Amino acid sequence: MAETPTRIDTVRQVAGGRIERARLFLSEVRNELKRVTWPSQREVYATTVVVIVTSIFFGVYLFTVDYGVNSVVQWIFRRFGVQ
Repeated sequence: MAETPTRIDTVRQVAGGRIERARLFLSEVRNELKRVTWPSQREVYATTVVVIVTSIFFGVYLFTVDYGVNSVVQWIFRRFGVQ
């Protein structure tokens, strides 16, 4: 007659399955990281410069647009007597 698994045996199987899945996941992560093409130092430097220059450009652009819109709104308020 086949034994039915006890609650403790079932818990052990579930815990063992989780550990095995975690081990398999970490193994697959390690294999994927071996396939990654990492950028060279020159490429990192070039993209960093592009990001900084683009950020400065859009910062100045948005400041100018904000200042212009604020000036127009203030002129409208002054024109119609709203303080």
